Amino acid sequence: MDRASFFSPQAGRQVSAPLAARARFAIGDIVRHRKFAFRGVVFDIDPVFANSEEWWEAIPAEIRPPREQPFYHLFAENDEASYIAYVSQGNLVEDGAGGPVEHPNLDEFFEGYDGARYPLRRGLSH
Repeated sequence: MDRASFFSPQAGRQVSAPLAARARFAIGDIVRHRKFAFRGVVFDIDPVFANSEEWWEAIPAEIRPPREQPFYHLFAENDEASYIAYVSQGNLVEDGAGGPVEHPNLDEFFEGYDGARYPLRRGLSH
């Protein structure tokens, strides 16, 4: 399989990834974690795991997901707090019908909740 590499600031190194990867979710989509009680809005996507080894090792081995899948950066919330989450594609499901997400950083990137997702602010798209 043909591969390319990119620099990941979170990992502090070059990361190898397939030339093509299929992301199930898009920037602005609302998703929920399959196993843990939180949901969030996608604001960035890595084609493969591209975070630090310390982050990877902090995940218990018995629930550690495969590295070779998309990983999503989320403006996340649970019943107690808002935070940034980094989650594998296999651990996420669509949650647009769950209503808006309350996170203080959403207005920096998105126009606002349109009833299903968060459209990206004009001028921020590629």
